[in-house]
Amino acid sequence: MSLLARFNAGSARVVRALIVVMVLVMTCALAAQVSLRYGLNITLSWSEELSLGLFTWTVLLSAALGVHEGFHVRMALVLDTLGKTPRRESERLIHLATMAVGVFLAWAGWRYVADTRGSVSAAIGYPIELLHASAFVCGVLIACYALESALTGRVDEAAPIDPEHV
Repeated sequence: MSLLARFNAGSARVVRALIVVMVLVMTCALAAQVSLRYGLNITLSWSEELSLGLFTWTVLLSAALGVHEGFHVRMALVLDTLGKTPRRESERLIHLATMAVGVFLAWAGWRYVADTRGSVSAAIGYPIELLHASAFVCGVLIACYALESALTGRVDEAAPIDPEHV
């Protein structure tokens, strides 16, 4: 197993666990906010900001995981008409284009982190670059996952279309 494949497999396990933990923390923070606001008329100043940050990380990490697992949204109408070899090569080009998007996202995310360095969030006071680093991390993961798929020639299988349900 190559170094890239080991990195991708390990990072995907970590990403899955992080997503679960972040969703649980976000759900608890929002439940506490709503319960305290309507039950005891107490407003939490930090719960919305924490939830927004966790939501951002969750969405971007889930997008990267979608590239790794091949469950991202896609249109396979044209690919389904191709033979085995043209389809594999088309998929390889798609993975390379996805990798390019990941590289751009990582580059833009890194610049955004650099531009906002030193800022802190309004309610919690954490360094705001922790929130903005989500784009950089997501971009790196997308690029790595797509590169592995391109190198291995993975073909993402779309669910077969049932003509009766169209």
